[in-house]
Amino acid sequence: MPHHPHSPHRPGHCRGRDRGQVALEYLGFLPVLLIVALAAVQLGLVAYAAQQAGTAARAGARSASLDHDAGQGCRAAVSAWIADRTDCSPAYGADEVTVTATVTIPSVVPGWNGLGTARRTATMPLDSAAEEGTATEEEPAAEEGDS
Repeated sequence: MPHHPHSPHRPGHCRGRDRGQVALEYLGFLPVLLIVALAAVQLGLVAYAAQQAGTAARAGARSASLDHDAGQGCRAAVSAWIADRTDCSPAYGADEVTVTATVTIPSVVPGWNGLGTARRTATMPLDSAAEEGTATEEEPAAEEGDS
């Protein structure tokens, strides 16, 4: 039995309607792919903010242990684009300082900042010279003529 020339079962023949349906299915799946990609990027930003909070806490604690400004040390240690989202607060003990760094988690959706904060804490011993208020003295260098 010969095939009719317009038969849908003709080998190697693709109907235009089928191609249009595939395009519509792809367009329907595209938002799902976009949401999954944005969620992956957002998860990366959450992890990055937590890492930056740890770095800021350690740098702030080190700065405060040397009798410098903890906030300035914190902001200098993080990436420039996240520094304005970073806040550090020192708490001094008898022989140590604890700095808590808080970083607001950035959002991939503009205008939506409801993701919270990442908070990390670091403790460093106070530098003994800064604690006593005196600097260590060095031995004076011998002059060339003294032997």
